[in-house]
Amino acid sequence: MPQTIGTAMIEKLHANDAVIAVDPQIDFCPGGALPVPEGDEVIPVLNLWIDRAGELGATVVISRDWHPQDHCSFESQGGTWPVHCVQNTRGAAYHPELHVPAGAIHVSKAADPARESLSDFTGSGLGASLRRKGVKRIWVGGLALDYCVRATVLEALAEGFEVHLLLPATRAVNVNAGDGEQAIEEMRVAGAVIEEDAS
Repeated sequence: MPQTIGTAMIEKLHANDAVIAVDPQIDFCPGGALPVPEGDEVIPVLNLWIDRAGELGATVVISRDWHPQDHCSFESQGGTWPVHCVQNTRGAAYHPELHVPAGAIHVSKAADPARESLSDFTGSGLGASLRRKGVKRIWVGGLALDYCVRATVLEALAEGFEVHLLLPATRAVNVNAGDGEQAIEEMRVAGAVIEEDAS
């Protein structure tokens, strides 16, 4: 999987686009409660896009899992995952090296203990907010490729946006071998542009 995105690709970003950084949180990076392999390697790539968006005046969206202690997705509540990204804990914070611009839109997900929420668009009003800004094209990266990034891309497509997946800016959990590749193909078939060439 490519590790960096070159200048030529970043130059495709326009002022009326949006860059979405999905869940770049401490708990999803090495040393966190639910680490995605090489998860911290997405941060420098996301920063390139966030910084370029700032130069252009483009929209930046940063999301986070924001779970209560008794969230339904946790193993202790009968769910799948270990406790992670609990509200107001260090693990729920953005990665300390992430560039967070003052004007970014922040989306907090899965704050209802009884409901899982993977996509940045579910119940957040994000689609309407982006449309009010005139956004039609979205560039998506973050964590994890085969869960929240996948869900965000698919829902953005369903809402009518042109969506580009920044493959070098995401990593997969791969609970089952091949989950990441399967997610990429699903997004491709749904209409996402998979940006995998770093040149």
